[in-house]
Amino acid sequence: MKPKEFQELLDFITKSGLAEVTIETELFKVAVKRDSTPTLTIPQFQPIPASVPQAVSPAAAPLTNAAGTGQKAKEEPKAAGQDEKYITIKSPMIGTFYRSANPDSDSFANIGDTISIGQTVCIIEAMKLFNEIESDIAGKIVKILVENATPVEYDQPLFLVDPS
Repeated sequence: MKPKEFQELLDFITKSGLAEVTIETELFKVAVKRDSTPTLTIPQFQPIPASVPQAVSPAAAPLTNAAGTGQKAKEEPKAAGQDEKYITIKSPMIGTFYRSANPDSDSFANIGDTISIGQTVCIIEAMKLFNEIESDIAGKIVKILVENATPVEYDQPLFLVDPS
C-alpha cells in the first residue's frame, strides 16, 4: 500500500466516525482504533440583541387556539366521513412533487379532471431524475393534497380520487 493510499484510508475512517476498523489482505493487515474517551464541549451562547421583536403574549395565544380548535373539531368529522369514500394516490418515492412537466405547460391533473389507469398525474424529481407518476385507478380528482414544487415523502398522499 502506498503512503498516499494509506493517508486516504485514514482520512476516510476519520470522516466516517467509526471507532475501530481492521483491514486484512494477503499482503498486509491494518487495525485502526480511535480514542473513545468522550469529550464534553460547552457551546458559547451569544446575547440576543434588543432589536429582536417580542413574541405574542402567551395569554393571547390560548384564546386564538381555543377558538380555532373548536371550529376545526366540528369540521373534521364531516371531512373524514367524506374522504373515506375516496381513494388516495400516494407518492411511491421521496422527492419533489411537480404538477406539470415544466412551468409553461398545463398541469397533468386538476381538480375535477377524470383520469384513467396509467395516466400521468404528476412528476416526482428524485436525485435529478424526473419520474412520471401514473394513476393506478380511474376516477375523478376531488382534491390535490400537495402544493406544486414541494418535497414529498414515501407513501405521502398526493391526490384524492372519487372512483365512482
